[in-house]
Amino acid sequence: MGSMEAVGEDVQPRSYWRCSKQDFLPEESFQNWSTYGAALSQTGHRFKNRLLSRSNDNDEIRELRKQSENDMKRCLTWWDLIWFGFGSVIGAGIFVLTGQETHKHAGPAIVLSYVASGISAMLSVFCYTEFSVEVPVAGGAFAYLRIELGDFVAFITAGNILLESIVGSAAVARAWTSYFTTLLNRPSNSLRIHTNLAEGFNLLDPIAVAVLAIAATIAMISTRKTSYLNWIASAVNNVIILFVIIAAFVHAKPSNLKPFFPFGAKGVFQAAAIVYFAYGGFDNIATMAEETKNPSRDIPLGLLGSMTIITVVYCLMALSLPMMQKYTDIDPNAAYSVAFQSVGMTWAKYLVAFGALKGMTTVLLVGTLGQARYITHIARAHMIPPWFALVHPKTGTPINATVMIAIASGCIAFFSSLDVLASLLSVSTLFIFMMMAVALLVRRYYVREITPQQHLLKLVSFLVIIIASSMGTSAYWGLNPNGWVGYVVTVPLWFFGTLAMAVFLPQQRSPKVWGVPLVPWLPSLSIATNIFLMGSLGPEAFERFGICTVVMLIYYVFFGLHATYDMAHKQDTPESLKVDGGNIREKAEP
Repeated sequence: MGSMEAVGEDVQPRSYWRCSKQDFLPEESFQNWSTYGAALSQTGHRFKNRLLSRSNDNDEIRELRKQSENDMKRCLTWWDLIWFGFGSVIGAGIFVLTGQETHKHAGPAIVLSYVASGISAMLSVFCYTEFSVEVPVAGGAFAYLRIELGDFVAFITAGNILLESIVGSAAVARAWTSYFTTLLNRPSNSLRIHTNLAEGFNLLDPIAVAVLAIAATIAMISTRKTSYLNWIASAVNNVIILFVIIAAFVHAKPSNLKPFFPFGAKGVFQAAAIVYFAYGGFDNIATMAEETKNPSRDIPLGLLGSMTIITVVYCLMALSLPMMQKYTDIDPNAAYSVAFQSVGMTWAKYLVAFGALKGMTTVLLVGTLGQARYITHIARAHMIPPWFALVHPKTGTPINATVMIAIASGCIAFFSSLDVLASLLSVSTLFIFMMMAVALLVRRYYVREITPQQHLLKLVSFLVIIIASSMGTSAYWGLNPNGWVGYVVTVPLWFFGTLAMAVFLPQQRSPKVWGVPLVPWLPSLSIATNIFLMGSLGPEAFERFGICTVVMLIYYVFFGLHATYDMAHKQDTPESLKVDGGNIREKAEP
């Protein structure tokens, strides 16, 4: 069963399990080839309209939700969100990347890499928390940017969210297979199918596909039951991590920390850009706002509470590893397992592998929940077909969106190796978090029809100075990490751009319940740190990011632009009837 629709004077049940052209392409532009041709001829006008248009809080919270026909169930508390935080963040990253970056780039100073990444992540968490309290919808960053920066910027972000979601799940699923083979005491690629395809795509991974399918099935059944399962799995994982930390410090040798900076500051920040992957996933909590009983209380507790604890845990784990084993002897592929073996605890490698498996399982589980809710809200805005926005009336979950994520992730996980996926994921994640900080500043300093034009021009100018100076700092670091002349220009520019915003621009909006402290300084610092970490990644990551962005733009020009334009300009169309919470209502204009 599903929602209800009106046919004449009768009300007939409308099945959730439907698949017609109107479910995928209901907009006027796609009714036939003639209307599509006319839409394409207006691409320039429509692009200008979408570039300048912005949504508002009410539309995102109320109007767009009607596209799902059924509401998601409000069943989560701050306790659930804290455990979702643990489940979505603590996974393969801390076990895999710590050893790799300690050995190759940072040495014992890897703990400072985690501190730097943790500070950057916490700045983004502040921005997400204010938005998710003010706009408690499933769309997360997509909804927030659509309100503050407009449809086109939101689309670019939506594309990166989709990319991050699909690639992230695929990367974790591939890592799951690797740790499963470790648990079985077999070579890492022994359970993969070897082929003659290109390097990086020649090891087929059916186990990763199966794990993704199981996680998606659980997520579709019930959000509440998924939360219970996440509690149990995360609790077991946290006990294992606590054991790893305590056992590592018991066998620690402080002399192993010398030299502390074998690769210098450059190595620390190179490692920070990579280990940022370990902090990814907290944005999934923001997508749960629509299913949270008391968003204004539960989201700050869930987001800030879980990320604070996770940052401390990560730093302790990062410090314990090089104290237990000299950084030159650390195995980058199985760091903790080999380190425990070196101190006579050979059996502990199985416990580490089991803990990593548990962590990756919850990352996949919570990731599937959050990603499907991103997809749902993106589909509500008709950026992608609205069929993916439908929420099942009994489960209260977006089954169609969940299946889409599982299939796309499964296809990539089947072919692509982990190293191909990780660098692309980091660029997308950092880009989204940087845009969130920009949106937070816009929200505080600009309100339509209230903010004077001269204040808007000042805001744009100060933002350009902050972003440009941050890019300059990142570029100079990449070109001359041991120099200092460039920083004399770029760092003061960032400082005075932020100071000018604080002194010369009055804030136009105050948060109703919870807000980011020290605005504009903390959001501006978030912009700078995310851009700096992006600049520390290799050129291959940006090449893949650029190719994906071009593909997104092609899709936007031929589909997304016209679908969202029609959605926003429904005029002279007959009123139809639609269900709202089981009652028949007139279809409202957006």
